[in-house]
Amino acid sequence: MMSATINQIETHVQFLSAEEAVKQIPEAAKIMVGGFGFPGMPRYLSKALINKTNLHNLTLIMNSLGSVSVLNDLFVQNRIKKVIGSFFSTNKDLVKAYREGNVEIELLPQGTFTEAIRLGGAGIPAFYTPTAAGTDLAKGKEIRVFNGREHVLEHSLTADVAIIRAHKADKAGNLVYKKTAQNFNPVMATAAKLTIVEVDEIVEIGELDPDSIVTPFIFVDIVVKREEI
Repeated sequence: MMSATINQIETHVQFLSAEEAVKQIPEAAKIMVGGFGFPGMPRYLSKALINKTNLHNLTLIMNSLGSVSVLNDLFVQNRIKKVIGSFFSTNKDLVKAYREGNVEIELLPQGTFTEAIRLGGAGIPAFYTPTAAGTDLAKGKEIRVFNGREHVLEHSLTADVAIIRAHKADKAGNLVYKKTAQNFNPVMATAAKLTIVEVDEIVEIGELDPDSIVTPFIFVDIVVKREEI
């Protein structure tokens, strides 16, 4: 049997504009957004998401809402139903929306947040962790004792859509990241039904060092070439 050559690789990945990509996002979607602060945040796709004004009742799963975010207009426009993450208190727009009863907040410790996404991508629905045991964050959650220590049952996280940022994609959809901009992006790519990624550059198949590829094309659905913003 002859093995496939590099140029014979078949991929389902689409290469679209940002506007075309966000048209794939449904109403009331659960959306994961990558980034830790600005590093790794898909700011170009986020602006396209804001401009798609017919989307409402969204749930955002992201870590980067602690300070002013490119997605803040979604709160101002009352298009967000719920946010799930670990750091929100210094975002005045989000705090205002919460105090006015316009948005629900689910707060998770950052390690729990990351693990919930990782396990969601692995198909594991829930897990026990000692983090947050004995605190307000554990109220209403199942508690079990393992090895003499209380553990909290946390449910894994999945989404309808993941919007992430990578440095380069090849024409099959394999991704590499730049330094700390990797952060939450790879795990989010595995935990969503539809993964949309913005990249700085698209290269030919075979140009990426195989050892540098973090996210293989099987987890990628749409690639968008980033423009200056």
